[in-house]
Amino acid sequence: MSCLVDTFHRHVDYVRIAVTSRCNLRCSYCMREEHEGRADTVSLLDKNEINTIIAVLAELGFSKVRFTGGEPLLREGIAGLVREAKQHPSIKTVGLTTNGVLLDRFLPSLIDAGLDTINFSIDTLDRGRYYAITRRDVYRQVRNNLDNLLKTALIAVKLNVVMMRDINSDEICRFVDFTKDYDVTVRFIELQPFDDNQIWRTGRFFGADKIRELLQHHYPGLQAIRGSATQYFSYSLPGHKGSIAIIPAFTRNFCNECNKIRITSDGKIISCLYENEGLNLLPLLRSNAGHQALGDLFRKAVSQKPEDGKHAAGGLQRTSMSEIGG
Repeated sequence: MSCLVDTFHRHVDYVRIAVTSRCNLRCSYCMREEHEGRADTVSLLDKNEINTIIAVLAELGFSKVRFTGGEPLLREGIAGLVREAKQHPSIKTVGLTTNGVLLDRFLPSLIDAGLDTINFSIDTLDRGRYYAITRRDVYRQVRNNLDNLLKTALIAVKLNVVMMRDINSDEICRFVDFTKDYDVTVRFIELQPFDDNQIWRTGRFFGADKIRELLQHHYPGLQAIRGSATQYFSYSLPGHKGSIAIIPAFTRNFCNECNKIRITSDGKIISCLYENEGLNLLPLLRSNAGHQALGDLFRKAVSQKPEDGKHAAGGLQRTSMSEIGG
C-alpha cells in the first residue's frame, strides 16, 4: 500500500498520537510545576475518535503508530487503544513512549495487547538528580520498572536521554553500560525549546557534536551503523548487545527524512514540531464525517509539511512538549 508523500517527496507513514497532555512528572525541560494538562474532557479525543483516526491513517498507508502524552499510561484504556491499532494489517508497529512511573501496573496488559516497542524516558541514573530534573521522588520505582522491562526481553526498548550540560552530561558512560547486557538502544537527545522558558536560555544545551565527541573519547571502538531517520548518528560497540544513537532534535539534521505527523490530545494534526497551529480534526470527527473527509484533511496536513523546522519556527510560542505530543 502506498503512503502519503509531501511536496518535498518525503514518504509520511508514521503518526504520534498524544492520548493526554497530563503527566505525573514535572521535568524542567518540559513543563512548569503548576502545569495541569487539558482538564476539559470535552475537547479530549475519546477512544472511538482515536480508533477512527488510526483506521483512516491505515487506509492512507501509515504503518507506524506511537502513543505519547503527556504520560500515556495516565490515559484510561491505553491497552485497548494498542489492541485496536494492532487490528489493522497495514499498521506494522505500535509503540508507546513513557516515563516508566506506572509501567509495572500496565506492562502485562500492554504485552497482551501486542505492543511492539517502548521508548522509556530517563535522563539520569542518580536519585538526587532525578528529583532535581523531574521534581518527583520516584527514581527507585522508575529504575525498578526499567530493570524489569529490560529483563522481560518481550518488547523492543529504547532509552530516551535528554542531555543537559552540567546536569547529566557526565553520565554518558553509565547509560552506555546498558547496551552491554541488553539489546536496547540508548538515545542521547538534544534539548529543545519546549520547556515553557525554564532552562532553555540557561546554557544547558548540549549539542549532538559534543555528545559525539564524548562518545568517541570514551569509546574509540565505536562502529557506525544505520539507524532510523531521526537517529542521525548510530553506533554499536564490539561485544555489546545493544546500540547507541544521537538525536539532534534541535539542530535537526534529519528534517529531509522526516516521515511523521502528530495528533494532539485535543485533535489537532501537527505536521512539524515547530509549526504554530495545526489542522483541527474535532469538527469532522464530531459531525460524523466519513473516512474520505478525514483522509482529505490528513492529505492537506501532509501537503503543508515544511521543508525544515527552521522555516516553521518563526514566531513560535514556547510551550510545553506535553501539549505537542512528544
